[in-house]
Amino acid sequence: MNWLKHIKGDKYIWAIAILLSLVSIVLVYSASSHLAFAYKEGNTLSFLFKHLMHLGIGFFIMWLLSKVPYKYFYNTSILIFGIAVLLVLWAISGGESISGANASRWIRVAGFSFQPSELAKVALFVLLARNLVHFKAKLQSLKSSFLPILGPVLLICGLILPSNFSTSAMIFMISFLIMFVGRYSLKWLSIMMLIGVGSIGLFYTVVTNYPNISNRVATWNSRIECYFDDDCKSYQVNQAKMAIARGGIWGQGPGKSVQKYFLPQSSSDFVYAVIVEEYGRIGGLFVIVLYLCLLFRVLRIASKSDDDFAILLVIGLGLSIISQAFINMAVAVNLLPVTGQTLPLISAGGSSVWMTCAALGLILSISNGLPKPQNVEVDG
Repeated sequence: MNWLKHIKGDKYIWAIAILLSLVSIVLVYSASSHLAFAYKEGNTLSFLFKHLMHLGIGFFIMWLLSKVPYKYFYNTSILIFGIAVLLVLWAISGGESISGANASRWIRVAGFSFQPSELAKVALFVLLARNLVHFKAKLQSLKSSFLPILGPVLLICGLILPSNFSTSAMIFMISFLIMFVGRYSLKWLSIMMLIGVGSIGLFYTVVTNYPNISNRVATWNSRIECYFDDDCKSYQVNQAKMAIARGGIWGQGPGKSVQKYFLPQSSSDFVYAVIVEEYGRIGGLFVIVLYLCLLFRVLRIASKSDDDFAILLVIGLGLSIISQAFINMAVAVNLLPVTGQTLPLISAGGSSVWMTCAALGLILSISNGLPKPQNVEVDG
């Protein structure tokens, strides 16, 4: 077991990540089988190999970051954030469409399709944690704190909003929580919330009159209206409901999902519905427990750290992963309108897997830097 000495950080988080990835491998192979017949002439292994490659790269990123002392990211966060902003601008100006997604969401780098908003999310939380510590003495002044604290949040949310409302809203709320924990002025937090709500209202008014700015507004309207209208029949939601109903307590069995042939995003956005259909409510509960265990470990690491930067970073990155997971599962069971958020470490997709692993790598780096318990010898 000498190889374990190369695994740095909280071993429970490593175990949870491995379990989630194993669930992912089985589910992606099953849920993407109909895509294989539609696009790969029945080659069901092609999607599996692609997903295994994404997981392999993701775990390498996680392992690599877990070995880097987290304090190195204190100042490099400025550079990483700048790169993320440039990539988001690149996607806006010259992005490409992936599986019907908005063209401004994706770019292609070295043969891989990449979603810059995923990198921007992680980069923002690291920078925000750094600035809340670095400008601690100026947090009560809006004039002094606006540019380093509120500025990056409003910039990233504003750039992502036209193409991905749900991601922008989630980034905004997690940033709000990081600032709250970082003891940012409640008065300025209230102003930030008003700015956020006002910006959404202004954006909606503008794109309603000038629809060429964003082609997503009609989709957002239909999803929200359908969610509150009992007579509306959303195709995706109805298929997900049928999958969950068929699952029952114990499920139909591995690979025996029927609704995966009708769900448009069965291996990504609605993979949780396939989990419940194949493995029942027991399987669905098992996945929920894994994310709750991850939340517990994240909070435990934060409670043991005496470094403000580490605490804010762990809370921000941890809550980002957990909230995305529960939003995805809530959509699948129709507790929330359709958002397009993936299930971290389970849904197929390169960008989401890599950035989730990067976030976990940073959390592992912080856990690795915690004071080690000392063995106390008691004289008898």
